[in-house]
Amino acid sequence: MSKIPILQPNQSYTFRSYFEMLFEPEDILAEFGYSLKRSTLNLPKSNAELDRLINLKSRIEESLPYISLTSEAARRELLIAPILLDVIHYTRAQLRIEYPLTVTEQLKGSLDYYLHTDQKLLVVEAKNADLARGFTQLAVELIALDRWTDSQDVYLQGAVSTGDIWQFGGLNRENKQITQDLNLYRVPADIEELIRILVAILGY
Repeated sequence: MSKIPILQPNQSYTFRSYFEMLFEPEDILAEFGYSLKRSTLNLPKSNAELDRLINLKSRIEESLPYISLTSEAARRELLIAPILLDVIHYTRAQLRIEYPLTVTEQLKGSLDYYLHTDQKLLVVEAKNADLARGFTQLAVELIALDRWTDSQDVYLQGAVSTGDIWQFGGLNRENKQITQDLNLYRVPADIEELIRILVAILGY
């Protein structure tokens, strides 16, 4: 008995559509010919001097008791954006916000945050603070980036964030396998390790 496909050939899907699907991420990725692995990623960490780190951490620690993180705007503007702006300061990466990308009718939408130097990094804001479904969206966006980019990099990397929690993922383009990191990084507790990883991914 053949398996009923998840994606309908004549239907259009955005990246947000995959966040909203109730199917297992493995099954969604299999529709594109990719597999999913959950494992601890050996992520790089920059040894560069992070001259804004102490200030960033203290500002976040000072403000968190007074703000509500129930809205996506609050998580985006008060936690995700300040971290990415500091990453840009260290790496001089180009940042595109809500970057429109159309590869096919099944791989299209807006990338929440797309950073690039010679390296590329996707960051997805997990809607409704749902990290698991946010990772599914990240995985599909990595597939879209794989098919769109003219880069020869074997590995593409990304992260999904609720603002106070970050999780990394990577796509091996040769074996079409996406790895979901088992580790989670908390803000502000793990902010130095988090920023050192983000900076290193972008080649600094």
